[in-house]
Amino acid sequence: MPAPRTLLIPSLLDDWFPLLQYAFASDRWEPVLLTEDQGLADLGLRYFHNELCYPVFLVAGQILAALSSGKYDPAQCGVLMGQAGDGCRGSCGIRLTRRALDKAGYPQVALLSLNVRDIDRDTGLAITPKMVRRALAAAVWGDVLSILRSQTRPYEVCPGEAEALWRTWMETLGADLRHGQRLTRRRIMDRCREMTAAFRRIETIPRPAQRVAVVGEIYTKYCRLGNWDLAEYLAAEGCEIGIGGVTWYALYYMDSHALRGPAPQRKLYRLLARFLGSVQREMLDILNGAGFRALPPLALMKRQAEGLAPLNCTVADGWLIAAEAAAWARLGYRKILCVQPFACLPGHIFGKGQYAALQRKLPGARLVSVDYDASTGPGTVESRVRMLLDEELDF
Repeated sequence: MPAPRTLLIPSLLDDWFPLLQYAFASDRWEPVLLTEDQGLADLGLRYFHNELCYPVFLVAGQILAALSSGKYDPAQCGVLMGQAGDGCRGSCGIRLTRRALDKAGYPQVALLSLNVRDIDRDTGLAITPKMVRRALAAAVWGDVLSILRSQTRPYEVCPGEAEALWRTWMETLGADLRHGQRLTRRRIMDRCREMTAAFRRIETIPRPAQRVAVVGEIYTKYCRLGNWDLAEYLAAEGCEIGIGGVTWYALYYMDSHALRGPAPQRKLYRLLARFLGSVQREMLDILNGAGFRALPPLALMKRQAEGLAPLNCTVADGWLIAAEAAAWARLGYRKILCVQPFACLPGHIFGKGQYAALQRKLPGARLVSVDYDASTGPGTVESRVRMLLDEELDF
């Protein structure tokens, strides 16, 4: 049997991909997470018009930087790109990236589409039960670790202890996923209890910390390249950060896309959503029972969003933005950063278009919109973030 080829995975879910990568491992592909982070926008702009959405040419720039680094044999490489398959302009990214790779001299590099909408069938990565099982464990564990770290780090007695513990658990869980161990539902939850207990043992002291939530478009919310290391900036300011986990996004996607498509597909989405929803509730029982805060289950969060956003708004991040903002505000995260990338048309219409009305409907919170763009300087973005951090909320 030939050795597996290298599957390059561009940055997207920084706190989850170190675990999720193992879902894509097979006899044919060995996943590698890309870490290139210098000059990506400029490199991408050599092949794309600057009015294309910011994440697309960041991703393309990272792929091209990796291939030109000399670390990989292009003839033995593939690139995995996710596609939502709705109004997201990024769904065209795989075809545009194909053109860019050809022009850059890499026609031999395979492009694989990760989607559940049966689009780009000739490049689709087959989704197997083994892949789904590993992805479920990775998503749940990633959610738990993200919540534990963000709510422990601002109060730790020994700075860096929460981050070190997070990294230790990422290695431990990565080994579980790599070897296919502890992937039953019971064992997944056992790991959640172990992680929660480990973070509870970190010595903390009460100290004032601003609670800041981040909502918005998926790339700028989860990826440090897309949001210019926003999470690290907020952590350095001593903030307790609230960012919705991947299980919420997956359930939102299932909920919104279960509304359309052929009947068998709608039925499958409902079954998957019911199972993942029950797993999420069990995960939340563990976290809440140990004194940690988290968004409510997606189904409840959607009901609580009635009147805040049109729930038939399912393009891109749709009603999830308003639902997350309102839920974080209820949990005491009264300062909310709403992040969007430049030229994300659905994001600006269905996401940014909600902010003014949402601010009026959440009088106990403050929302500040932040746009990320290759032509925007860091001072502009930082001034928007500081506008929120420095404001005294007295209402």
